Amino acid sequence: MMDSHGKVLVVDDDAVACDLLNEVLSKEGYEVDVARGGLEAVKKGREVLFDIVLADVRMPDLDGLGVLRAIKGASPETVVIVMTAFGSIETAIDAIKEGAYDYVSKPFKLDEIKIAIKRALERRRLLQDNLRFRSELKEKYRVEHIVGSSSQMLEVYKAVARVAPSRSTVLIRGESGTGKELIAKAIHYNSPRSERPFVAIDCGALAETLLESELFGHVKGAFTGAISAKNGLFEQAHGGTCFLDEIGDVSLNTQGKLLRVLEEHEIRPVGETESRKVDVRVIAATNKDLEAFVRGGKFREDLYYRLNVVSLVLPPLKERQEDIPLLATYFLRKYADENNKRISHISQEAMVFLEAYNWPGNVRELENVIERAVALTPNPVLLPEDLPPKLKEQSEGVKGEPAGNLLSLREFERRHIQRVLRETKGNKKLAAELLGINRRTLYRMAKRYGIELGPGGD
Repeated sequence: MMDSHGKVLVVDDDAVACDLLNEVLSKEGYEVDVARGGLEAVKKGREVLFDIVLADVRMPDLDGLGVLRAIKGASPETVVIVMTAFGSIETAIDAIKEGAYDYVSKPFKLDEIKIAIKRALERRRLLQDNLRFRSELKEKYRVEHIVGSSSQMLEVYKAVARVAPSRSTVLIRGESGTGKELIAKAIHYNSPRSERPFVAIDCGALAETLLESELFGHVKGAFTGAISAKNGLFEQAHGGTCFLDEIGDVSLNTQGKLLRVLEEHEIRPVGETESRKVDVRVIAATNKDLEAFVRGGKFREDLYYRLNVVSLVLPPLKERQEDIPLLATYFLRKYADENNKRISHISQEAMVFLEAYNWPGNVRELENVIERAVALTPNPVLLPEDLPPKLKEQSEGVKGEPAGNLLSLREFERRHIQRVLRETKGNKKLAAELLGINRRTLYRMAKRYGIELGPGGD
């Protein structure tokens, strides 16, 4: 028996048409049911989830448009195709406006029906994949999935949770590599706009003319190379969020056009004389001192205040060292899974080097270091020799620096264990997990270094 390709409901008050379509589509591998009128179709649509509904427009009890509205109201994912006589094309167009996927004319050709259903099923699967993808994105960018437990990051999480439901423009500040785009996505995917596009652009990576075209689009012939019209990112993000990274690198001319978007909610493509309305939430980010830019005449004051409605500051990694073990372990698991490697944890010695380094490239640099180590190591545990030499060089001191300014590896280990115990409030089980050791080893190391474990939880 052929597996069902999908569930199809045929709706027509013409018994001959129903029987013919039932026979043909069943032979094609579809699971077919029939309804001899609109009311029967609505009843069946409430009891069974159909992939496709093939409905005649003209029926005495309830017409095809009524069936369409009822089916889409009960199951938005169901794809509806209407059948209409030549004299009812206007009705078919109305059906398309109401949400029908397609229409076929009567008397229909069977091949035309088969093709229409096949295309409709492909569309339904794409819609399902898209919904699943958006659901996965929303889950991925839940605030609690952003790694870090430091007091600075907890304040960032609270701010994201408060600002996400609003329409307010947000300015995210922080050094390169601190995760500004990740926070922007967390805001978007936890907002009412989460089902609409999130579009990001690095404003510092493009020349002024290219940036304007990317942001606002252009008409055909607007400049050399504009061989066809193009929608800009603001139009692509309509209904959603546009993330403008490195906003401090935008020219004064483009700044004026961005101000128009924020104030008038409209854009003007390059070479166009008419403006177009857009509904876009703007989140901007910068590692520059915008206030100093305003004072120096490099950044428009009016745009600065439009962008700086809500300001979030991401701390550099060196100011939240207690997050390094959490982040490093998170990246270890991520890249071990991606590379199908069984790497259980990061050794104590390697973690000491990770914590001692000042991370000028912030979280992005830490992620790159762990990704490289995972890819290259032959070991089941990440060891110091898996790390780049610069990490060990810094922890051992710059060549020629007086030895009195350096800490021994033993002292690094002792301080690291103390820090983890402080952050876990003495919870020995959690501390051992973060350190990548078992509790028995933690007791032994605490005794060796003279660390009082206290009565904290196990």
